[in-house]
Amino acid sequence: MLKVWIEVALNGPWSRARQPGIPDTVGAIVAEGVACAKAGACVVHTHAYDGGGPQTFDWRIYARIVEGIRSQVDVPVYPSIPMGGGMTPEARFAHVEALAERGLLEFAVVDPGSVNFTELKPTPAPAPTYLNPEADVRQGLMLALRYGFHPAFAIYEPGFTRAGAALAREIGAKTPVYRFMFSQTFAFGFPPEPFALDAHVELLNREAPGAPFMIAGLGVDVTGLMAPAVERGGHVRVGLEDAPFGCEVGNVALVEDAVARVRAAGGEPASAAEMRAELSSRERARRQSCRPDFSICSGASWLGSASPAMPATN
Repeated sequence: MLKVWIEVALNGPWSRARQPGIPDTVGAIVAEGVACAKAGACVVHTHAYDGGGPQTFDWRIYARIVEGIRSQVDVPVYPSIPMGGGMTPEARFAHVEALAERGLLEFAVVDPGSVNFTELKPTPAPAPTYLNPEADVRQGLMLALRYGFHPAFAIYEPGFTRAGAALAREIGAKTPVYRFMFSQTFAFGFPPEPFALDAHVELLNREAPGAPFMIAGLGVDVTGLMAPAVERGGHVRVGLEDAPFGCEVGNVALVEDAVARVRAAGGEPASAAEMRAELSSRERARRQSCRPDFSICSGASWLGSASPAMPATN
């Protein structure tokens, strides 16, 4: 039986103004992360809040969240990154490095492309742009190589798969997880329909054969894609970060619903240990497929070259 990873994205950047049910204090985030893991999620993604104000990228607050959840349940917990623009790559990923060097990360967001968050019903003000210059992508991937975590790619557009796969191979990072981002609210990528999933999967099989993928998105209901994803060997992300705005169902209920749908499709929710074992197996296969001198796997193809230098460890 296929073991299906269920990831929960607890809150996102929306604040309660757009998604009223999100957990937005350290205590609430920890409590919901633990409850979702007990309900069947094997990985937790969260944005950090401290007291209900704007999100923060203070690594100390993230550490409290990660350690708070992991002290009660054995699941990976990973952070977000700033929207980009006006920051050096080193500054943008500083909290990721601080968490990674303390052994707190198994995954981290490294999104391989930029996207406008234009809405299908456009607002009067111009939409924000999620900026991911290649220098930033390389910084995240180099940290993934240095600290041994898996990059978590958000695939907003199909070309992100091609760029992410090429850069991950060049730098030698561990196998990325490809999250196919669908939406019924924003104009990026595809709507959550089977033809779109098939297109993503076909491209991934060409660019990074055997790499793990999951369905996800923003402002979207992906329940209709869960069975097709399971049938194609994929995984599932749910949660209030991804759900349609104003969602009246909480994170735990969304995870419980995903568990039921995965089982109805013939899969079984994976534990964190099972997910880690599968990733380890994929990583061994990736290394065996590298060329004999292992230069791609080790990152030797760019170390010492003109690529951006690694930041010093804090």
